[in-house]
Amino acid sequence: MALTALAVYLVSLVLAFGVRTWVQWRRTGDTGFRGGGLRPGSVQWWARLLFIAALVAVAAGPVAELAGLAAVPALDVPVVRVSGLILALLGTAAVLAAQASMGASWRIGVDESERTDLVTTGAFAMVRNPIFTAMMITAAGLAAMVPNVVSLAALALTVVSIEVQVRAVEEPYLLRVHGEAYARYAARVGRFLPGLGRLRRSGAPAGR
Repeated sequence: MALTALAVYLVSLVLAFGVRTWVQWRRTGDTGFRGGGLRPGSVQWWARLLFIAALVAVAAGPVAELAGLAAVPALDVPVVRVSGLILALLGTAAVLAAQASMGASWRIGVDESERTDLVTTGAFAMVRNPIFTAMMITAAGLAAMVPNVVSLAALALTVVSIEVQVRAVEEPYLLRVHGEAYARYAARVGRFLPGLGRLRRSGAPAGR
């Protein structure tokens, strides 16, 4: 299962970052990549560093199993591993669908001086960050496929890095750029799950 998990992960990375970037460039003349030359020590710099660390850590889980690291006994059962494969595939498909629904507004990272259209339809009508929700589902699936301590730590790091990116970088940016429009949207739509993490109009969270 470790080889399958590693293959699924690598393919998901290629599709979500490589292919999606190429499609964006073909359609708009812009790769959508933002955040080059970030100031070391800035919030976005730390968020980017955490996210890269999470990407590496997720790959380390299957590699660790191939190297002989044992799985956590309570999770080392076929139903968990097979369920993980299903989750990872569904999560990858959901990432691609959510990325496509952003159209020309899709970005990797944030340019503080840029203003893109606020997308609130499709999956974004259910949660504000469906791409990140799907990424966490994918990471959870991969952790279940190879349920060792490295994979579980990688899942935790993925969640933390996404939380930092969304709460400390993207939400403040969207509130500055879109103001009342984003405040109204965030007050009625959950952050990662429907109804959870909605913002009060002051910008303070109404729930987790």
